[in-house]
Amino acid sequence: MTGSSRRDFLRDSAVIGAASLLAPATMVASTTSDGAPDVPGATAATTGLTPHPGPLHEVAQDEAYWKKVADQYRVTNAVTNLEAGYWGLMSQPVLAKYHEHIDRMNRENSYFARREFPALWRSARERVAQFVGAKPSEIALSRGATEALQALISQYNKVGAGDTVMYADLDYNAMQWAMNGLAKSVGAKVATLDIPEPATHANILEAYTRALDANPRTKLLLLTHCNNKTGLLLPVKDVATLARSRGVDVVVDAAHSFGQIPLSMDALGADFVGINLHKWIGAPVGAGAMYIREGRLDAIDLAHADESAPPTRIDSRLHTGTVNFATMMTIPDAIDFQQSIGIPQKGARLRFLRDRWVKAVRDVPGVDVLTPDDADLAGAITSFRLHGRGTSQANAAIARTLLEEFGLFTFQRNGIAKGDCVRVTPTLYNTPADADKLASAIKTIAARG
Repeated sequence: MTGSSRRDFLRDSAVIGAASLLAPATMVASTTSDGAPDVPGATAATTGLTPHPGPLHEVAQDEAYWKKVADQYRVTNAVTNLEAGYWGLMSQPVLAKYHEHIDRMNRENSYFARREFPALWRSARERVAQFVGAKPSEIALSRGATEALQALISQYNKVGAGDTVMYADLDYNAMQWAMNGLAKSVGAKVATLDIPEPATHANILEAYTRALDANPRTKLLLLTHCNNKTGLLLPVKDVATLARSRGVDVVVDAAHSFGQIPLSMDALGADFVGINLHKWIGAPVGAGAMYIREGRLDAIDLAHADESAPPTRIDSRLHTGTVNFATMMTIPDAIDFQQSIGIPQKGARLRFLRDRWVKAVRDVPGVDVLTPDDADLAGAITSFRLHGRGTSQANAAIARTLLEEFGLFTFQRNGIAKGDCVRVTPTLYNTPADADKLASAIKTIAARG
């Protein structure tokens, strides 16, 4: 997107009032033979789903209800997919809206893009802000958490020569590289720490306390709320409070957080956050957001000397070029669908599926489950090793055996201080039978030694 067209998109305009992207609907979605909604233009409102009103521990086990939810997804039966952590499928109602938006922008072209899209873009940003508990002025839409976080890190201007930036082994590799790049560009040094294994709330705080005490010139600390390696939920707000008491700014990688568990920006307690909208919120691939708390824009430089938005606005800190119009337009549809289920209810269901397989293998000889059972430290994602083998080859072999012999798709993760592991990520279309199938397969492989 050129500077002039971007100004057209982002400036306050009275051309068209911001409005909801979803028209009210009363029809109930019909389904295809495989149980997926098949209504052109179907929205979350047409699925008949509403948040289950019961106690969460009972809601999580109401299989009739979750069958209705699973029916909103059209999923391959070639494998049992337990690798939902890569990106989240769009539900059929959201996919239908995405197709509708693609058709519209392709049909109406620049006439639509210049006249009507700016208001829809602002509406999408407002929905994201509402969803995460922020002000619209604190949110810039991006193509993913990586883009948002790379901007926050590389443009952070409060670190200089001789200062320190810090990250942990469980932080996302691309964000570690961004921290390394920032340090190199200003002559700062890099300090790292390893998250304890097994992790507890107390030993995590102790590890960060020791690391910060040992590096008193730390200016920027990277924290991953839910990491993509083991799924551990870091007590970010407590660590951020600890860092702030030492004059350290915190940037939070929340790529896996929003949509997986109930959460708000206040609960994270950080001034700078990158999030994904195409993982647990189920928007089209290529959707994310950057958060900068009000009053902290001065810490983040303009993106590439950007002049398309005033320097007093967050838009000037992230310049993505021409956006995918249909993707941006589908974000509110995806949020609507998630809210038709309820994030607390969804979180309880995901945790139930996770606990089902973990409890079945936790005490099996040779099985090391890396993610704790503490309700505050785990969500859907959990990883394991067999017989303490942390080599890349060993874990690639386990993932391959799970797929080829048992039809279970998982994924190997690396970069952990104590070695590689296999990551398991169930989602809304998975069932207790899928969890049981995984537990049985892990027991069988572990017994082979």
